[in-house]
Amino acid sequence: MKKKMRILAPVLALTLALSACGGGSGGNGGKTETPNTGTAGGGTTTNTEAKDTITALLPPVSANFQDSFAQLEKDFNALYPNLTLKIEPASWEDMTQKLDTQVNAGSPPDLAFIGSGGLSKYVEQGMLMDITDTVTKEMTDDYDATPLEYMKLGNSLYGLPAYMEVHALGGNKQFLEEAGIDYKKVQKEGWTYEEFREAIKKGVVKEGDQTKRYGFVFATSGVTSKDYLNILVKNAGMPDAIDKDLKYAYTSKNFLGVLKAIREMIDDGSMPKELSSVDAGKRWNMFLTGQTMITGKGLATFENSANKNNEKIKANDGSAVQGSIPVDYIVLPVPTFLGQEPKSSVAVDGYVAFRGKKDPTPEHKANVVKAAYFLSSGKVAATTNNDLFAAHITKSGREAAKDMTINRNPDNVAAVEVLLSHATPARPDIPTDLGAKSIKLEDEVMIPKLQALIAGEITPEEMYDALKSAAIQAFGEDGIVKD
Repeated sequence: MKKKMRILAPVLALTLALSACGGGSGGNGGKTETPNTGTAGGGTTTNTEAKDTITALLPPVSANFQDSFAQLEKDFNALYPNLTLKIEPASWEDMTQKLDTQVNAGSPPDLAFIGSGGLSKYVEQGMLMDITDTVTKEMTDDYDATPLEYMKLGNSLYGLPAYMEVHALGGNKQFLEEAGIDYKKVQKEGWTYEEFREAIKKGVVKEGDQTKRYGFVFATSGVTSKDYLNILVKNAGMPDAIDKDLKYAYTSKNFLGVLKAIREMIDDGSMPKELSSVDAGKRWNMFLTGQTMITGKGLATFENSANKNNEKIKANDGSAVQGSIPVDYIVLPVPTFLGQEPKSSVAVDGYVAFRGKKDPTPEHKANVVKAAYFLSSGKVAATTNNDLFAAHITKSGREAAKDMTINRNPDNVAAVEVLLSHATPARPDIPTDLGAKSIKLEDEVMIPKLQALIAGEITPEEMYDALKSAAIQAFGEDGIVKD
């Protein structure tokens, strides 16, 4: 989650990658006498196992995650005395750049924390490691089935999931009530775009010609640039860029309908005209300081962040966000469009296994899997997911979390359960070449055009036509949706 959950200086990355390439290309090539599955909570190893190092590139998955790296390395070595886990920190903003630099150099880390949606890009480059024949049944049986499926393409498993987090919106309880919005009903039943648009109009507060509070603000700059559109289109009958017939979906007329809605909410004053400059940090700052009634993308962890800021305000210790007010954070669904059924966008991020230019030894491959399982299960996963207010997706994580306290609004817990019931299913059937083409189209055409649309530089029709033209070039006339 990320942020999501998701992405970090090229020269430094290359230097670190070259110094750690032994891990990515098979480590020391030592021979393991007895492969040990172990668990994140304990395990034993034999002294005859050869020394090996596993490298990992990890962003700040939760607020306290990177502070725990030294302890994680120590705990992993205690579990496997012959193995060393070497973690390289990255920020969300730089994660993709740092990882791509290492991948392009042919010496990626053994593990990187990425979203499942990025798998096809690296599979197409031949840089991911299929761990299907190495992961044990004891490990896979620990995970819930749905998030594990997200880490697959075809019949190949490329990593182990850390969480399945639903993307929602977040509302200020006081402002929602002042606007007369029955948020509890919305949490249970959802709302259409038309209902949502009327609601956010009511949330606007003006002082003369100046807008003091907007009805809705969504981060659309930086690492969040693709989130807005990707989340909305799922509720417009396009749960994936590639449909079940393996055609490119965003040439549907419904896609144009969503683009028109994006402009409408800005043009009627419900959202700021400067929306294209709002990044994740500014979006959250605007919410905490009362400058918007509803914010997005909303994750479960935002409730925790709001609670912590409320505590700082109450303590009057000066560490709260400057100008912030007490906020009761309310989980809200994304509206549906054009009569379509709700389909929640979910983030399934996790520890994905990479390979270098050479095939890793079976022993090193097994050790990489041990590290991925250690990070994504048991106490490690329980601690991280509790920080995020994210649901636990492993049996070992749930067990470890039993003794951990967490303070969540029960209405929000129930709302997330409803959203998860509408979660878009995994699509391991999408061929890697089609997945890679859709990602390329997103990066090179869709996102730049979306930025121009939000900034008022082009119309929805112009963006739609540009994307459709590029899609025909990429997929062919018969490879796109026509409706």
